[in-house]
Amino acid sequence: MAGTADPVAAGFVASLAYPVGNITGSSDLSVELSGKRLEILKEAVPQSARIAVLADPVAPYHASKMESLTVAARALKVHLHALEVRQAEELDRAFAAMSHTGADALLVMESGPRLLGLRGRTVALAAHHRLPAMYEWQETVAAGGLMAYGPSIPENYRRAAAYVDKILKGAKPADLPVEQPTTFELVINLKTAQALGLTIPPLLLFQATEVIR
Repeated sequence: MAGTADPVAAGFVASLAYPVGNITGSSDLSVELSGKRLEILKEAVPQSARIAVLADPVAPYHASKMESLTVAARALKVHLHALEVRQAEELDRAFAAMSHTGADALLVMESGPRLLGLRGRTVALAAHHRLPAMYEWQETVAAGGLMAYGPSIPENYRRAAAYVDKILKGAKPADLPVEQPTTFELVINLKTAQALGLTIPPLLLFQATEVIR
């Protein structure tokens, strides 16, 4: 596996250190990182009090991510407005609801094929509604999104290849601990920030691993 959010909760492995069965690989910590993404978004848009959350309710680990976000929102003293997108035609209605309820910012949970497939449209609608948005994957920022925080997808697959190499050379999956990412990428698109009239705090820019100008 390459980048599974919570392999223990999913029942793929008995524990990260001792997989026991015939599956091993890497986790992407996407459940744990949900709260951190909200924290960074709040830092980028300090005046935000109401933050919309766009998600596919049938995507893997949706409930766990929402629980993590709820805990983080309570600590940050922001109100979350969850909006679900199960099919493409619901996306426009979701953004209309954000405008109607006065959302100050947006967090997009990109897990699952639906929202990944709607990446371009989501970025365009966020720009149209002038909503600063945090995404899960840096590829969305390259496509015009404002910012993303998380592990590198290419690095996850390179690590998966290393596991394949070991197994083909005779190692047993049960003996190979599940790896978790140790480095994370904060990517910020300054072009998008400028179009939104948003000034990114200097400290946040300093922490970014990549700034698109």
